[in-house]
Amino acid sequence: MIDSARFLRQCLLANDPTESPAASVAIDSGMADYVRLQQRLMLATLAVSLVAVLIALVGFDAIVASSLLVGSCAGVLYLRLLARSVARLGGGSRQVGRFQLVVPVLLVVAAAKLPQLEILPAFIGFLLYKPALILQTVIDG
Repeated sequence: MIDSARFLRQCLLANDPTESPAASVAIDSGMADYVRLQQRLMLATLAVSLVAVLIALVGFDAIVASSLLVGSCAGVLYLRLLARSVARLGGGSRQVGRFQLVVPVLLVVAAAKLPQLEILPAFIGFLLYKPALILQTVIDG
């Protein structure tokens, strides 16, 4: 009985795709692709945010532009926290963390309390990671 359990365990370990060298190379390659995608997405988000802040600075006043800048910084922070949470999925974690949801809440509260910030431009700035994500999808497509 003990020998059959040991044999079954050896068979299961032999068929485990995470134990084979080819699978570990594929996982490493996949993580490298994910890191490159993260970097491209961050750069695209920063570029879209910079263009939007410059347009707001020319077309509107400095308060709108600064609110947009603060919101886009919050969006980049949210995106970074989300990426870190997704990267942990392969390890021991089975679900995406919820800590990144604090970022938009704090942004809205700060924009409501501080007279130097306006809520709508700050929230639009926060959402600027989405056009960057769409832009990245079109470029990769």
